[in-house]
This record gives sequence, C-alpha cells and structure tokens, in this order.
Amino acid sequence: MPRVLIIGTGIAGLFAALRLANNGIDVEIITKQRPKDSSTNWAQGGIAAILDKTDLDEIDGHIKDTLNAGDGLCDEEVVRMVVQEAGERIVDLLSIGVEFERDKEGTFQLAQEGGHSSRRILHAKDATGREIERALTTAAQKHERITMRPNTLAIDLIQRQHKSPEKGVCGVWALDQETNQVETIQGDAVVLATGGAGQLWEKTTNPSVSTGDGIAMAYRTGASIINMAFVQFHPTALMIEGERPFLITEALRGEGAVLLDHEGYKKWKSTNEESPSMHSFTLKASPLGSMSTRDVVARAIDQRCAESGESHVYLVTEHLDKQHLDERFPMISERLKDNGLELGIDPLPVAPAAHYIVGGIEVDEIGSAILKDSKNPIPGLYAIGEVACTGMHGANRLASNSLLEAVVFAHRCSTHLIQNGLSQEPTAPDGWRSEGLDELKEHGPIAHDRAALNQTMRFEVGVSRRFLRLQRAIRRLRLLEKEIDTIWKSSLPSREIVELRNMILVGILVAEDANRRDENRGLHYNKDLVRDDE
Repeated sequence: MPRVLIIGTGIAGLFAALRLANNGIDVEIITKQRPKDSSTNWAQGGIAAILDKTDLDEIDGHIKDTLNAGDGLCDEEVVRMVVQEAGERIVDLLSIGVEFERDKEGTFQLAQEGGHSSRRILHAKDATGREIERALTTAAQKHERITMRPNTLAIDLIQRQHKSPEKGVCGVWALDQETNQVETIQGDAVVLATGGAGQLWEKTTNPSVSTGDGIAMAYRTGASIINMAFVQFHPTALMIEGERPFLITEALRGEGAVLLDHEGYKKWKSTNEESPSMHSFTLKASPLGSMSTRDVVARAIDQRCAESGESHVYLVTEHLDKQHLDERFPMISERLKDNGLELGIDPLPVAPAAHYIVGGIEVDEIGSAILKDSKNPIPGLYAIGEVACTGMHGANRLASNSLLEAVVFAHRCSTHLIQNGLSQEPTAPDGWRSEGLDELKEHGPIAHDRAALNQTMRFEVGVSRRFLRLQRAIRRLRLLEKEIDTIWKSSLPSREIVELRNMILVGILVAEDANRRDENRGLHYNKDLVRDDE
C-alpha cells in the first residue's frame, strides 16, 4: 500500500496529511515532541486571506503589499497564486473545524497588521495558531488512514541510492525517544514540514522544537538551500529578565499600540496629548511609524537600543480602551498579568527576537525539493511550510502570510501526490549502522557548545550585521562543527546531539549567505553596505 511519510505536525503537515488520507493514501506522521509543540500552535496574529475571489481590488492590494514587503525578491507568480487560492483554503479549514472570530451577525472579524493596507486577517482572538492546531490535530487523530508517532526525532533522510540524490529518497532514520532506538521508517514520498530554526538564537519566539532539522537533513541529502540570510526578527517580543521571550502580536499595533523609547515615553507622559504616535522613534525609519513592516521596525528598535544602552523599548497601550484590548487579546492579557503588567495601563518592555526563517529548502510550485546546482526536483522529497522557500516571502515575510502559504502549498503538494500517484519503485532502505558507537557519557560539552552557538548567532548574525562579525561567526561555527562531528561519529544518537548538529549547520548556512550578499535588502542589513546618503 502506498504510504506518505510526513515529518512535522504544524498546519502544513497536518493539512497535507488530512487531504492525502481523505483520498485513500496512508499517512504516517512523526514529530519529535507532542503534535501541539509546533510554531503553528504559538502563532497569535492570524491568517491573511481575501475570501471573495471577485474582489479584485482587495486581491491586488494583498499582492501589492506582499511584493512591497518582499523588497523585490518575491516570485510574483507564486504570490498571485497563493493570494488567489486563499479563499478556497479558508473554506477547507472551516470544513475541518477551525473557528475564526466573528461578530454578532456572523461576519468574520478582520484584523490589520504592519505592512497591510487594509483589514484582511482572519483570527481567533490572539490564539489563531492554537485554534488551527486544535482542529487539525483532532481531525488527524481520528482518521483511520493517519498514524501519528510523537517523540520520534528524524535524524537523516535515506537516499534510494547512496550518494545519488538525483535518484530520490525513500524514508528516514528516526530516533524513538522512548526506547532510544534508531528506526528505519519507509515512505514512498517524504514531506518535510519541520518548521523553522529560531532556537539558533539566544532570544527567540519559537518553541524548543525549532532547531532547523528539516533544512539540515535536506542539505545533507543534496537539496538546494536558498535565501538563508533573510531571518525575520519579530520586533515586539516581551522581554522580562530570566524568562523566555513572549511574542506580542503585531495585531496589537494594528489596534493602535505605539512603540516609544524611554525618552519618548517620558515626553508623552508629560503632555496632554491623546495619542503617543508622534513621539515614536520609529517615525525616523518610516512615515508609517509603528505600523511599518517587521524588518523596518525591528531594525529601528535594535538601533535605538544600541544608541541608548537600554535592553528594550516600550509598546504603549495606555491611550487605548482596556476592556476592548482584554477582550481582543485574552491570551496576551493573561500572560502579562503573570508579570504584573496590564494592557491599557502599563508600558510593555519589548525587543526583537528571532521569529521566522524566510529562506529554506528551494521548492517548485508543488513543493518538490530542488536538487542543488540543478532545477530538477529530488524524486519523492517535498517541503512545505516554514522549512521551504517558495518565493512567496522574498526578502521579508509580510505578517500573517506564513499560515496562508503553508496551507496553500500543503494543498498543492498533496494534490500532486493524489493525482500523480506514488510511482517510485519499491525499495528496502538501509538500516541505521551503529556498530562501535557508545552512549554519550558526558553532556557538558554539548550544552557548552549550544550556548556558544546561541551567543555567536545573537551577537554576530543578528538584526544588524557587519562583514567582520559574519566572518568571525563562520570561523566559530566551523570550529563547533568539527567538535560536534567528532562526538557524532563516536556516540549513539541523542536528541541533544542531533539538534546541535543540525543547528550548527543551519547557522553556517545563514552566516555564509549573509556574508556573500553585497546589498541590503529586506531582512538582511549589513552596516558596512550603508551608503553615505542613507
């Protein structure tokens, strides 16, 4: 019986699994923690979509906003395709059981975020990702053709013919974290839906599973990895000393929240002005101020913190209606109370944190992974969601476009597999070879190396960059790569080793791509490339 193996349980992986299973294809899904431990589950803002395909003005507006945010590197055909298919994919999500926020008349409540010229974002208050994950996971767990295996960590893809990526892949070696045994899991097609790599940085909004596993596995298999320099730092992560950054959705700024530095906040409080917007330091970066695109706002905050020596700026909501904010953003409201803060009353300390990898595995219009130095697809290997680079986001992802891109490409990928069949010849993949390997006795060096990686990425490959820092990062990461390779070759796999091996490789790909670039564009900003007139 043909079987598709999907790695990852975010919106992309689960949506593809359900579509495949509903069309008679058996699906096995593996994920290294619980199904809900995905970036989808953490997404607050929403999913951008024009529901009415006949509203050409709104469709053109969404396309234009996406292209503007992408700063000249979007694939316009892909952008147009994703935006035009949005309404149908929303209908699909609704049919699965996703419940977006509606008003009393039953009309969808639409939000607006930075870079969008109108309200077009469907949401479930400030927990849209959690709602989507709930509905998809529930449907997948009930489906008789879907097998879900939690606590199963993919280690490497299995090539059909060793050292011949053009022959395709036929499965994956994976670590069962309950038995500590490496298993060979076969698939007539393998779909990578592993998410991003935010854990490379010390400060990130991503869950602990976001360690770049899919990108690293695909690279080692021979796939083309592109645009890795474009890393999106979410400009407004709540920064409380000793705690993990907590994302404050861009939709809060869409409701009127304003970014102020310490000086600007004091000035505004000393006046009787209703709105603090004219005191925002972000106006120096863009006339849109706090509602500029994420790359502009993140750089403005980073620059202001560097100038002032402060670790954060403030997101101010005191001028807004507290009751409305609490009702619109209940999850954020409850989280803030844990730190003694309240919407509509207290200024919120925020700073940028690693949020989304815009680059990734190069794919075509159906999600097929592309072979390095070739335009040919790798047979049997697909990538969807954040792990893939489709051309949709260009040099900078527009807010709330990621969930949309994920579901559109999950649909296109699964449709291709349904319509074209799983035509690869049967094969018996090689088993994992572990002769002579010992269990890792001392985990201290692994923890130390991971801390060194996080520090290097934070200070050398952050929001703003310089050539000397990028080159220093590459040297340090290459040294870490040699150290972990020595451990890898002598030890049985563990989650700590597998993840660190992957993160170091992805860190190198980010730093090297950034070091090669000779212009500032989108999310990549090198101070050495700033013109005198800028």
